[in-house]
Amino acid sequence: MAYWKSVPGATELALSSLLGSVILLLHGPIFAAETFTATDKNLPEIVVTGTTPLPGLGLPLRDVAASVQSVSGKDITRQHAGNITEFFEQNLSSVTINSAQGNPYQPDVNYRGFTASPLLGTPQGLSVFQDGVRINEPFGDVVNWDLLPQSAIANLQVMPGSNPVFGLNTLGGALAITTKNGRTNPGGQVEVSGGAFGRKTVEVEQGGTVGNIDYFLTANDSKDKGWADHNPSSVKQFFGKIGYQDAATTASLSLTAADNDLQGMQTIPRAFLDNRRQAYTFPDKNINRAQLWNLSASHFYNDNLQLSTNAYYRNYRNDNSSSNVNQNYDAITNPVSANNTRSMVKQGSYGFGTQLSYIGKLGTMDNHIVGGISGDFANSRFKQLRQDANFTASRDTLGLNDFTLGTDAKTHNSNLSIFVSDTLALNDQWSVTGSGRYNYARVNISDQTGNQPLLNSKNTFTRFNPGVGVTYNPNAALTAYATYNEGMRTPTAIELACADPNAPCTLPNNFIADPALKPVIARTGEFGLRGKLGAASGWSGSIFRTALDNDIQFISSSGASASTGYFQNVGKTRRQGLELAGHTVVGPVGVTISYSYIDATYQTAFVEHSGSNSSANAIGDIAVNRGNKLPGIPQNTLKLRLDYAPTSAWNVGTNFVYRSSIYARGDENNQDANGKISGYTMVNLDATYLVTKRLQIFARVDNLFNRQYANFGVLGQNYFNGPGRSLDGNSVSNEQFIGPGAPRGGWVGLRYSWS
Repeated sequence: MAYWKSVPGATELALSSLLGSVILLLHGPIFAAETFTATDKNLPEIVVTGTTPLPGLGLPLRDVAASVQSVSGKDITRQHAGNITEFFEQNLSSVTINSAQGNPYQPDVNYRGFTASPLLGTPQGLSVFQDGVRINEPFGDVVNWDLLPQSAIANLQVMPGSNPVFGLNTLGGALAITTKNGRTNPGGQVEVSGGAFGRKTVEVEQGGTVGNIDYFLTANDSKDKGWADHNPSSVKQFFGKIGYQDAATTASLSLTAADNDLQGMQTIPRAFLDNRRQAYTFPDKNINRAQLWNLSASHFYNDNLQLSTNAYYRNYRNDNSSSNVNQNYDAITNPVSANNTRSMVKQGSYGFGTQLSYIGKLGTMDNHIVGGISGDFANSRFKQLRQDANFTASRDTLGLNDFTLGTDAKTHNSNLSIFVSDTLALNDQWSVTGSGRYNYARVNISDQTGNQPLLNSKNTFTRFNPGVGVTYNPNAALTAYATYNEGMRTPTAIELACADPNAPCTLPNNFIADPALKPVIARTGEFGLRGKLGAASGWSGSIFRTALDNDIQFISSSGASASTGYFQNVGKTRRQGLELAGHTVVGPVGVTISYSYIDATYQTAFVEHSGSNSSANAIGDIAVNRGNKLPGIPQNTLKLRLDYAPTSAWNVGTNFVYRSSIYARGDENNQDANGKISGYTMVNLDATYLVTKRLQIFARVDNLFNRQYANFGVLGQNYFNGPGRSLDGNSVSNEQFIGPGAPRGGWVGLRYSWS
């Protein structure tokens, strides 16, 4: 097709993008039409966008029926955010984060009302990929945002909706990360930074080529004491890749490794807000160890036919320790005031993907068809141990005996799928895309203690998910599109083994034999417009609705500190809304703005147990009605990014973020007297100055006006109402527990680079 052959060196592409990433050519970058920087004044006419799980021949963006958000690694580096999720929150439309665990590397990331979280048991609704590998952990579908260094990211892309081509768990959208290689990132650099909360970071990067071989590696070591009393972090990350490229073939082998020790402060009751830095109880520690090996290759048989494939192996270890109040505590009959819980996950996962892309003709019409198969498999071992403990005066826990084993289970996940997507250009203005994916998923659970034979189960889920999209381009500066697609999320082993309201579990979960859950089915419709205004300005707007059948929610049943509850199919829920975005460059000033409105509601009435809700009846139940808002999802978010470059050596940037109020978990009926968690506005600053061509000084200030705010809440019971906030089992209060945000912090750093 003409649009592909017009790209210089098409057969020499180093294809390492995934699932909607913008392909970077050896002869220069191609920018997505919705991504601009202060230098994007001469945008090329040809924009090629990937829309499938593995790299393929790609589509021109004009034929993509979706509101795609694209970000380059340079954009991320320019802002010097503390971690990648902070960048998401400040720059991506419809994205917010919740600090449920009290550690900056472990937030819940929400997009359009769907979540990708590192917390076992959180119902997940987003799929996340790295170079073709789905990195939602098979055990629990969690996403560990702390495992990949920011310096390894070449670009990332957010694709909205339930597009079936992206596979399981794509209810609200997919996020695709493409990593760097030595051919497009030659040279090296070293960076050091430090500042508030005792944070110190060292980062190195090196890439290059030797003939047909290219290599790239980056590593960082970051430590901080945390802004609160008990939330320090130690993060060690590594990424390395070696590749081969000739005129028709590319291949690469990469390793991602991490060794992280993260502590959280939990949520705290509002009664504790006179000192927002204190923890409710401690210690709470999360240790993550992971290695991901990924072998990928692609081959052009000619300019119109490409085969892509990959194979991976992932080893993951998690060790979680948490301190909890003994909710059966009584000073006389049961004087044990606390318990410590330790949960361990050992997981080995592996898989493959193969995809064939072809561009040809159907009659006189241009036709782009792609099809593929994939398989993802995992063996996991989950253990949970418990220890009786007592609280000290500072609410630390001291163990009274050895840990005893409560749960020991093995799980096996098997996911197989086949997909096809075909885009037909009816004429110069209209194109139609049809797609579909058949998913087969199996979750096996087996008890290893010999004491829970009812836990042994084999759960199988199958479904074909279709999708269709239409684009209309009346001229080169305007695109209109409409799309409908369906997706599926299967219940995880965690959810399948904790679904009985009469036997609630703690998170990370105990396993028990429970009623089976149904898979979640998502149906998304979207209509949108995007366009250009001159060479340096662009805009987009869309309206969307995603309706879920058999949505799975975690129903909190008691205190916030223990995260006790169960999983339940709650019938229908709905997320619908509006997104607007625009960008322009005027002289030395770049302006990017986005607004999103999300209306997330229950569409089926049900009854749940929420004893800490002030509107609960005598046995602690509340009635959730159709139209009640889902907790944790702000209706309104507004983001503004300003970049000012007075000289070629100097750049100053500002992020303004506004998000409206949210309901706390446990307040699913929106009737609790404690009310909502208030909205807030946040302002962050960053600056970069080039001392020489190789030496750069940078600085960043977060929460410039030192706002006191919270971005997460849950209803629970506060047991620490005694003198000096000591434990008092006779004076327990129902309160709103919140996840307070970090106070003002500033950091400075140096970066030195070489060719």
